[in-house]
Amino acid sequence: MSLARRLISAGFSDLEKGERFLAAPELVGLDPDRIFAGLQLAANPDTALQSLVRLIEKHPGLRELAAADPEISEPLYRVLGASEALGEFLIRHPEHLDAFEVTASPEPLQADPEQLRSVLLKSVRAEPASARPVAGMTGTEAYAALRSAYRRGVVDLAVKDMCAADPLDFMPAVGAELADLAGAAIEAALAVSRAEAAEHFSAGEVAAVGLAVIGMGKCGARELNYISDVDVIYVIDAGDLDDARANTIGTALAAGISRAISSVAREPGLWEVDANLRPEGKSGPLVRTLASHESYYARWAESWEFQALLKARTIAGDRDLGERYEKAVAPLIWSSAGREGFVESVQAMRRRVTEHIPAAEEQRQIKLGRGGLRDVEFTVQLLQLVHGKSDETLRRRDTTAAIAALSAGGYIGRTDAAAFDHAYRYLRLLEHRIQLFQLRRTHLMPVGEAAQRALAKAVLSPFSNDRPPPASLLATWQKTKRSVRELHERIFYRPLLNTAAKLSSEDARLTPEAAQGRLAALGYRDPQGAMRHIEALTAGVSRRAALQRQLLPILLDWLAEGVDPDAGLLAFRRVSEALGTTHWYLGMLRDSTAAAERLCHVLSNSRLIADLLEVSPESVAWLGTNKDLVPLNFEAQWQEITAKMSRHPDPENAMRLIRLIRRREILRIAIADSAGLLNQDQVGAALADTDRAAVLGALRVAEGIVTAKGPLKTAMLVVAMGRQGGREIGYGSDADVMYVHRALPGYTDDEAQDQAARIVAKVSSLLTQPLKPAIMAERVLQMDADLRPEGKNGAMVRSLDSFAEYYRRWSLIWEAQALLRARPMAGDDALAEDFLSLIDPIRYPASISEQDVREVRRVKARVESERLPRGADPARHLKLGRGGLSDVEWLVQLLQLQHAAKHPELRTTSTVEALDAAASLNLLTAADAKLLAEAWRLASRIRSANVIWSGRASDLLPSARGDLEAVARWCGYEPGHAAALEEDYLRLSRRARGVFEKAFYGH
Repeated sequence: MSLARRLISAGFSDLEKGERFLAAPELVGLDPDRIFAGLQLAANPDTALQSLVRLIEKHPGLRELAAADPEISEPLYRVLGASEALGEFLIRHPEHLDAFEVTASPEPLQADPEQLRSVLLKSVRAEPASARPVAGMTGTEAYAALRSAYRRGVVDLAVKDMCAADPLDFMPAVGAELADLAGAAIEAALAVSRAEAAEHFSAGEVAAVGLAVIGMGKCGARELNYISDVDVIYVIDAGDLDDARANTIGTALAAGISRAISSVAREPGLWEVDANLRPEGKSGPLVRTLASHESYYARWAESWEFQALLKARTIAGDRDLGERYEKAVAPLIWSSAGREGFVESVQAMRRRVTEHIPAAEEQRQIKLGRGGLRDVEFTVQLLQLVHGKSDETLRRRDTTAAIAALSAGGYIGRTDAAAFDHAYRYLRLLEHRIQLFQLRRTHLMPVGEAAQRALAKAVLSPFSNDRPPPASLLATWQKTKRSVRELHERIFYRPLLNTAAKLSSEDARLTPEAAQGRLAALGYRDPQGAMRHIEALTAGVSRRAALQRQLLPILLDWLAEGVDPDAGLLAFRRVSEALGTTHWYLGMLRDSTAAAERLCHVLSNSRLIADLLEVSPESVAWLGTNKDLVPLNFEAQWQEITAKMSRHPDPENAMRLIRLIRRREILRIAIADSAGLLNQDQVGAALADTDRAAVLGALRVAEGIVTAKGPLKTAMLVVAMGRQGGREIGYGSDADVMYVHRALPGYTDDEAQDQAARIVAKVSSLLTQPLKPAIMAERVLQMDADLRPEGKNGAMVRSLDSFAEYYRRWSLIWEAQALLRARPMAGDDALAEDFLSLIDPIRYPASISEQDVREVRRVKARVESERLPRGADPARHLKLGRGGLSDVEWLVQLLQLQHAAKHPELRTTSTVEALDAAASLNLLTAADAKLLAEAWRLASRIRSANVIWSGRASDLLPSARGDLEAVARWCGYEPGHAAALEEDYLRLSRRARGVFEKAFYGH
């Protein structure tokens, strides 16, 4: 066989470099067959060969082992092929090459923690038997000795890890030994720190201060990675010293530990010692007495801090002090599930599964993201916290033991527990192998084909001769991630369903109390009520009940991600009961993940949508495809209304159908909005089209009623005003309108006026009057004609000639301002054209006097002082408050009054379009126009969100945290970021107010 073929067969990636290193003088005279036999054992033969040649160069005595029988040389080749970093360490310290003079064991034993402690302490000339060991060396000499001894321990462990017959089975032992090594290293670092502290304090004082190092996170759980920050908390015992002096010395000892472990020295640092989980985090003192810890946890600690203590374990220092600390905090851990803020803390835990992942890393993450290690850890820790209060068998620190305990206690089904345990071990094995190669902290799947090929080999049993391709590795990894996600839902919710449905099952079933505790932990505020809904959905042997039992695990999870999972579950039950056994509904839930997730999202985040879906459950079918959520334009709605009216001439039946169409379209728009298919401008336009179609339908029905016993005597026009005229309405908007008519030929003005008044009265009543049976969950369209000439004192409807006469003789500047938003909405097209011709010279005057400008400013100031509700915070009022909708709209309208006659681009009823035009004409700077548009859109979005979330209109930025969270999510903010919305709105509105005052008032 040619050399190139042998290299390929052995798994080499760089054939040219492989040939060159095989010809190196260091290997001359060695049996090539033995060398190749050894290299075939290596996960990465390229790296193994290069490290081998460099090691022999430094230590020629290694030639004998390199050419030995593979049974003897196996540890050498497996470690060199698994870790470039350990090869570099051995090149620096060839005295540790005796680590390979061992017989590989398929079932290796874990190192004795006390033996590791002894070795590390002796490396810095400290006495292991001493109660408080003190090193016999300090400074960089001690640091190098400690770090070399630690890395020798890693080499010994790597030999066992790479040669173990079943890497998955040995994985927990690897994590435990790495944690024990870390604890031993910190013990030795503490001994060095004591020796160094004696240079600044008296030896007696240093000896008097007890220090216990509490391992947290993975180190505390004895499931550490090959390279990871070691999270710690420091506890001191002041002895006979006063607390202040003891704190000073204790802080010096703790700082000395970090210095010995990670400061710059001849031998590189090991890892970071991270004390940020201590009370008060980075802001708190580095060390505390046990009494100080107890006082803090009793008075100030947040829920997440108790949950972090789940892994707390003494790893170095005074064991007795550490045990007292563990005993003191244990009750706090297991009572945390009943504390205020626990649910919020759990939700924060959930977010940490996926947040802060750079987009470039999202698809490569082994630890974070859906189906990653943190997903497993979240599930297991949450179940421990929920059920561990009453079941002490669940109080295990490490994940694999916790999974076993949860299974033994009946909290997880045996099959699911076995699958979850296997998935966790596989993901941790991948993480270990990736980190071992360069001893760098990473949780990313490598992208290079050569690195993936080496990893695929490294995770196999040493008895396997296969070298799987990278595609095989990636397929297994992706399958494992999917399995973790599915298992999370099954593990957490399946026992709930078994309990609720009262099924006899070999799988897990919970007591009612345990089931309710599990739901409460996820944010269900009424777990008893939630269990009743689950029982109702899953009870019985029908196909529907069976399918609900299959689907509910993931649906309950999605509902729990919403702001109000209780309301979401109740709405889901009602929708499901309304649709009964409808084949398309059950099929959609089963076959369309996107539709089911969308349904859960809207039900638990929007009372308005939930209410509408409950009364029109057939609309759930839209969730399956985006094309069904595209809002119908005005023409399509009017065509449908016309068809309905032709088939249902009875006015009451016709209006029922018109109002049902409007309710349906509002629901469609809201769901499309929730799915991110519409922006705020598109929502306003779609809602305006829906209102326009309904008003036109009501106008035609009203004309039909009034003319039932006689001819039509006048042409009618409904003119939209305000935000309705600008097509900028929200879900809670009334319709600001004016009514115009013109007598038809052959009829007197009085006859036409009388008929027009009766038609207008009918239009308003047809849109608002209760129907029998009632239209459930309808948001009635209120018609508001207060902007008509003379306001509430004027006639409800006027003829076109009357409007002309009024505007010629009596109109005020505020009425010209109101006309800026006027847009024909429904009625006679010719009349609409003539009305616009009438009002354009009024709303776009050739000039505007200084007196009129002062009047606009005066009225605006009066509106601010008189119309703002008593007690309302001006900074939080979306319409009339500082930098709110009113500020932006009044500024735009003043600019239009001043300049629209000369600049037709300003002649628009749209606020945003007018802002763009003002910027293009340099009436505003581009930056100011952009700021005003952002503030206006955000205020509009929040107003709509208030209605969507609560079903009630409100012009206030919510103060209650729950309401603010719901509104923030609707506005596109991530869960838990309600404060960011509040800060953004207050900042934007404050800046918008500054622009408004400068441009509107001139100061």
